[in-house]
Amino acid sequence: MLICNMSKAIIIGSGISGLATAVSLATKGWQVLVFESNAYPGGKLSQFEIEGYRFDAGPSLFTLPNLVTEVIESAGKKVGDYFNFVQCEEACRYFWEDGTRLTAWSDSKAFAQEVQDKLNEPSVKVIRYLEESAKLYKNTHSLFLESSLHKWQTYFNKEVFSALFNLHSLHLTENLHAVNAKRFKNPKLVQLFDRFATYNGSSPFLTPGVMQIIPHLEHNVGTFYPKGGMHSITEALFSLVKDLGVEFVFNSKVDEILVNNKQVTGVKVGGKSYLSDLVVSNADVYPTYRQLLPKEKAPEKILKQERSSSAFIFYWGISKSFQELGLHNIFFSNDYRSEFNSIFKEKSIPTDPTIYINISSKETETDAPKDSENWFVMVNTPGDYGQDWEQIRAELRLAVIQKLNGILKTDIEPFIEVEEVLTPPLIESKTSSYKGALYGSASNDAMSAFLRHPNFSRKLKGLYFAGGSAHPGGGIPLCLLSARITTDIINEDYAI
Repeated sequence: MLICNMSKAIIIGSGISGLATAVSLATKGWQVLVFESNAYPGGKLSQFEIEGYRFDAGPSLFTLPNLVTEVIESAGKKVGDYFNFVQCEEACRYFWEDGTRLTAWSDSKAFAQEVQDKLNEPSVKVIRYLEESAKLYKNTHSLFLESSLHKWQTYFNKEVFSALFNLHSLHLTENLHAVNAKRFKNPKLVQLFDRFATYNGSSPFLTPGVMQIIPHLEHNVGTFYPKGGMHSITEALFSLVKDLGVEFVFNSKVDEILVNNKQVTGVKVGGKSYLSDLVVSNADVYPTYRQLLPKEKAPEKILKQERSSSAFIFYWGISKSFQELGLHNIFFSNDYRSEFNSIFKEKSIPTDPTIYINISSKETETDAPKDSENWFVMVNTPGDYGQDWEQIRAELRLAVIQKLNGILKTDIEPFIEVEEVLTPPLIESKTSSYKGALYGSASNDAMSAFLRHPNFSRKLKGLYFAGGSAHPGGGIPLCLLSARITTDIINEDYAI
């Protein structure tokens, strides 16, 4: 299927979905122009360096690498010319304040045995749980992750029909915590599996049990590390789209999407109009409507949906090597329910937060000076609802250090050589994510998958959406799938 070479497409934003969409459109013969408000590509998937410490600014977990390699291969290129990665032996290291420590091996059998040894929960229960997780993924991915839920043709596909037939087994009427609590007796293991709700910015006490599919990706499929760090994903796709002739205009914020008689005709940037046959918004759907389409009727029900969690991140250059830490580390709170109640109901910072630390220098030694480590220290928070973030910074920094000191049995503060922070307001200003939400709308509802914004506009011809706030959701795998769904729809709409 080819597109007329004179056809022009404009993409707003160069996040991972924007880059993948640009690859697909350019491969089909579109002239593609990308406008990016920042001076760099990648959106949340960017990087920075301070005094010899390199940090991935955003996402730090890499699963389903085939979604990246498929984008490269779809352009007729060799993956090795753009991107390389390795499989990790460990998915994560878990720590509790009572001294319990557990290594979640990527291999499911090794992980199950570790759980039996450390938490006294029979390994067979873990294996059975992961088998259920794999079955759920098999029964849902074709409908919820790889197809448009907003096109009637979707529901005549054989695989999709099979998924619909199995809806009764998807735990849509009970939350993830309830599902996990039925499977395991040890509250630490329940908490471990509850954590996967945070992968789409939701609460395990609210999000449907179908989110049991997520552990399948880590322990049945595996976790991976892109050589050079997470930002190498951005670098690979950016290099690829440039080779395909895609043009980029950085430091250029789109002011308006131009519309004539319900047909999108281009965008306005800095007072100048750029015409195109279609526009793909890789920006959050909320500012897309509120700021770029002020004259058009917005889908208010979608825009008023509950937002996902955000994050407060400390980027610390640590002048010491901690052998007990790995690439991914979790330090659990003592009261998980209270933590999520703070985030989603009270819109406040948990007093006892769960802490995630990513240390890419464990894999890429040059990311930190010798005998030092680059710590990406993240705490889940609500979005920006007017809180005093400077006060929060001081209080949260103290709470994080005290918690880590107690578990690691040391005083880490003297080892903090450099520090930067990322707050929900900064996330919003840098990535246009409304309220600083990391994943668009939350998935704290059984119908969340059906309530996200479609990958196309029902009212404006030529307007499409790809990214974490559109279907199927946020995170690297879902954003890449969003780009695929969007371009599939465009190919159908503009086939010649």
